[in-house]
Amino acid sequence: MRAPALALALALATAPALAATLKATLLIPADDSRLERSRAERAYLGHPTGPAGDGVQMAVEEGQFELDAAQAGVAVTTQPAASLDAARAAALAAEKAGAAVLLVDLPTDWLLAVVDAVKLPVLNLSDPADRLRAQDCRARLFHLMPSERMRADALAQTLVSRKWTQLLLLVGPSPADQLRAATVQASMKRYGLKAVASKPFRMSADPRERDLANPLLLTAGANYDAVWVVDSDGEFARSLPYRTVLPRPVVGDAGLVAVAWHAQFERFGAPQVSRRFAKATRRPMTAHDWSAWMAGKALVGAAVAAPKGPNAAWAQALAKTPVDGSKGTAMTFRAWDGQLRQTLLLTDGQGVISQAPIEGLLHPSNVLDTLGADAPEKLCKAPR
Repeated sequence: MRAPALALALALATAPALAATLKATLLIPADDSRLERSRAERAYLGHPTGPAGDGVQMAVEEGQFELDAAQAGVAVTTQPAASLDAARAAALAAEKAGAAVLLVDLPTDWLLAVVDAVKLPVLNLSDPADRLRAQDCRARLFHLMPSERMRADALAQTLVSRKWTQLLLLVGPSPADQLRAATVQASMKRYGLKAVASKPFRMSADPRERDLANPLLLTAGANYDAVWVVDSDGEFARSLPYRTVLPRPVVGDAGLVAVAWHAQFERFGAPQVSRRFAKATRRPMTAHDWSAWMAGKALVGAAVAAPKGPNAAWAQALAKTPVDGSKGTAMTFRAWDGQLRQTLLLTDGQGVISQAPIEGLLHPSNVLDTLGADAPEKLCKAPR
């Protein structure tokens, strides 16, 4: 064999094999009422203000250097769905087209229909429902958004640390509010807080019900250290701070709110993340944007960990590879319910007041597991 031919043969033999591209599909609502202009402009804490695809795209673009170094690739396509059946069909079509992972920003029942229709890992970008981590959990379902239990635990820890233990609970009329109120009460019990009273509120145009939306009437007749308001819609809660009978703090869905991210977080490289996002999208980065960004980072991490694939290798890497979310600690998915461990930020909307878990709190293995359902509770029965 001639020398040039031999050199070429050796180069081909030692060159790394071409990496496969990790294909993912992002499923979103075709007509997302959460993003209606009038609602997005209000920017309620804990609510989305823009499409999930913005955060995913930013993460993949930021990870390109890492992907190139590993000779790996990530490709994300977006598919809107107008109904539960359409979401299921889109998931099946994506799986047939070679997708290795599904990213989902859909209502709870739609999400479950998608998970049950395919054999792929599914990343939940936005749904905080505790049932998805408990009785309706799935072995291939992973959650980037913190659960309602995690947010409630973060607030309960903060209240305990400030010795605000006597609480007035105000609960909205929707089914979601009732479920979330039960979660709040579970967190209060977990951390030794007491509800001195629980009162319903209702936003209504009916003059006979106007007293049910009057903060002065609702917060009278009890002695409390703080008011915890449960308002999934957000309209009543935002009018509550500084309008209570007693001069007390408001927490929950207004006042002091536990979120996954806030654009004014100023530690661990967070300002750079928020600035890059604001420059790309011309809006502040919210908790929903952060969760979508983390989903994109999880895809990049899986592709780098297993650049050649196949799908099974990517699924394994996705479940086990730590992800940096600019919160000061590496984050991993819990083995028992697929929830991403993470610190939560406590904010009043203007800045970040504190973080949870609170300083000094102990746990046998990982203090982040003091937020949300812990392994011994065994709320998720799906084998993993």
